[in-house]
Amino acid sequence: MKIFPAIDIKNGQCVRLRQGNFNDVYVYSDVPLKVAKEWEACGASYIHIVDLDGALVGHSVNEKVIKEIVKNVKIPVQLGGGIRSIKDIEQKLNLGIARVIIGTKAATDAGFMKEAIDIFGPDRVIAGIDAKDGIVAVEGWEKLSHYNAVSLAMEMKKAGVKTVIYTDIAKDGMLQGPNLHYTAEIVEKTGLNVIASGGISSLKDLEVLKEINVYGAIIGKALYENKINLRKAISMFE
Repeated sequence: MKIFPAIDIKNGQCVRLRQGNFNDVYVYSDVPLKVAKEWEACGASYIHIVDLDGALVGHSVNEKVIKEIVKNVKIPVQLGGGIRSIKDIEQKLNLGIARVIIGTKAATDAGFMKEAIDIFGPDRVIAGIDAKDGIVAVEGWEKLSHYNAVSLAMEMKKAGVKTVIYTDIAKDGMLQGPNLHYTAEIVEKTGLNVIASGGISSLKDLEVLKEINVYGAIIGKALYENKINLRKAISMFE
């Protein structure tokens, strides 16, 4: 199971939101690059970055900071937030991003995902499925779509997607454990590589996720609040 330390960027700073609420922000660092280098030093094999401003407005906002991270770490970076066109994907991959995460556009236009995968391949483009009570949310989690998480995952599979990130919004930033029910359902029904996100708060949570055969786990707040030691998590689960 791959461990993905998370860096959420808002106004150029490394922050965490609670339950995706843009009014409930806590700043952990003014220098996201410093955080990225710390995760790299702990043995991370991948870094997960979200441009929160980008997710909300639909285009890249924190590119300067993201570029700086990509240039100064030797491990691959996956990026989500506001990537909604073929040109956006191309631009991000040209920056040195290893793979991009498509969320809103995946939930509103499955044909777009097929086109993106045809052009860039399933290793460079992955789908982000963010859900509240099983219903997929879009546009920085501000609006609900007509999809439930499992049906969108199946749609993504048809489009050629190999990897999805499943985030439970109600759990995100709450340190109350992941939503095992929906995560397991997506793993079982789709056979996709599922990366679990939202609520992971302990090594025990990671253990349970490994048992349900997730491909990876994204850890955010638990690292910043010292609930999980990244080095230990990597040595135990990767």
